[in-house]
Amino acid sequence: MTRVLILSDSHGLTEELVEIKERHTVDYMIHCGDSELEMDAPEMERFYMVGGNTDMDNRFPEELTLTFNGLTFFIAHGHRHNVKGNIMTIAYRAEEENARVICFGHTHLAGAEKLGSQLLINPGSIRLPRNRSEKTYAIMEWESSEEIEVTFYTVSGEVVQDLTYRVSL
Repeated sequence: MTRVLILSDSHGLTEELVEIKERHTVDYMIHCGDSELEMDAPEMERFYMVGGNTDMDNRFPEELTLTFNGLTFFIAHGHRHNVKGNIMTIAYRAEEENARVICFGHTHLAGAEKLGSQLLINPGSIRLPRNRSEKTYAIMEWESSEEIEVTFYTVSGEVVQDLTYRVSL
């Protein structure tokens, strides 16, 4: 079982990042931008990270393409892909990278959805959620691309049942 922790839009929070990292045993961790921390801040240790529109450290890459246990991930904050308007631009960009999983933030709207052969995951925000009260992050788990589960958690570690998403790619 491969487990990836995905979060975004922490906007300066530090204690919460440490608590979330300590709470879960995962293989990989992704931060989709707007941490507002330096790239080498101790709280960002072990995260694959991209820069968002409020990140001032210019060492953050704008996007990453990584493969974990046979699945290719495209990671971007989303502000340069107009994700507040629609998700097609980021989906097309991920397709150019042959990515099946797209992780992004920027909208602060938690959710996961399948679009064609791609899985899009926005973990929401652990600081400033939109359209719901819970401050959220996500964990994606899979053994094969036929059985993927994305579970959303509140910043305090409670499962957000209505956001749980199961899919096969």
